[in-house]
Amino acid sequence: MNPTTSNPRLLSLDAFRGFIMLLMASSGFGIVQMAAAHPGSVWEFIKPQFAHQDWQGCSLWDLIQPSFMFMVGMAVPFSYAKRREHGQSFFGMAWHALSRSILLVALGVMLATRAADKHTVFLFTNVLAQIGLGYFVLFLLSRMGWEYILSGVILILVGYTWFFINHPLPTADELSAIAGMKGTEHAILPGFAGHWNIHTNAAAAFDRTWLNKLPQAQPFLYNPGGYQTLNFIPALATMLMGALAGMFLMSSRKTDKGKCGALLLVGLVLVVVGTALDVKILPVIGAQFDQYTLLPVVKRIWTPSWAILSGGWVLIMLSVFYWLVEIGGMRRLVYPLVVVGANSIVIYLLHSLCAGWISENLHKHLPEAAFPAYWLPVIERCGVLFVLWLICWWLYKQKAFIKL
Repeated sequence: MNPTTSNPRLLSLDAFRGFIMLLMASSGFGIVQMAAAHPGSVWEFIKPQFAHQDWQGCSLWDLIQPSFMFMVGMAVPFSYAKRREHGQSFFGMAWHALSRSILLVALGVMLATRAADKHTVFLFTNVLAQIGLGYFVLFLLSRMGWEYILSGVILILVGYTWFFINHPLPTADELSAIAGMKGTEHAILPGFAGHWNIHTNAAAAFDRTWLNKLPQAQPFLYNPGGYQTLNFIPALATMLMGALAGMFLMSSRKTDKGKCGALLLVGLVLVVVGTALDVKILPVIGAQFDQYTLLPVVKRIWTPSWAILSGGWVLIMLSVFYWLVEIGGMRRLVYPLVVVGANSIVIYLLHSLCAGWISENLHKHLPEAAFPAYWLPVIERCGVLFVLWLICWWLYKQKAFIKL
């Protein structure tokens, strides 16, 4: 793949990014709350796609973070090709990448520290912190050929698998210590898959060591959701996959239709591989093997099989947007998404910091009739989403694009 040196902004990437960010900012459109209020309804049927899996598995909601991180990787080849055209040196680009990494980690820590906390909460599982921890390495590898990037992806996924396998399986005492804890009901896996249990895996042991070396209000024991700092390592593989996709789309070797078909094909292959790694295998040999899973798909600890499976789904979704915009020319159709995709950091921060405040003010300034009881969860979240979209639209009209 030989990227061309002059590339217009890829509108399909902005549209896809906007779709993902609007999905995130929707807070699930209130569907989970509707399902809880109306058991047995259609809301309960679609709820699983708008909530994170308890541990093992994949839903649409789980694909938000890998999609965003994949697109961060995709944008890097475009960004630095443009910087080279403008004459920026390697050291200038390296300083930009390093400063961006530090700022992203700082923002992630800021968002992890809530108003009720009296001291800084040093947690690095927020998506911004995760991107920041791997971004400088992403920059360095993205400047090399696709062979080096692909080799980096493989080495990361194989090495991270080895890291988990070489951590001892949980003892009976360790399992007893977490028994009954919230979130562990479906997160204790049998047999070999126990290497990827919640709270007893290699990354969890790492966090209990190094996070307690940082100032903490109280000793760190467990992340309630099972998320770990070291997730950034396999997530770096996700970003590097994005860099490969970006380099491929910059290449002039294939037509737009050829590129779209290749994205779809590779995406399907990765989905099949990721699913196969997660399937319980050897069920016909004997009952003792019926719970053996080679490499479970767990988003919360970003298992290598999750990186592969989610990468495949992201490529499939990207191929759809690429076909709609770059081949079908449906630019007006995706305009509402582009408005958000061009300011993705803005909507992420505003949603994280201001969603509750926006919801409160909607109730203050709109008539009570605007919030019928049955539809309340949906209306509240769609109202917040619309306000956030209006802010992004105004910024877009002003040609104000806030970047790190």
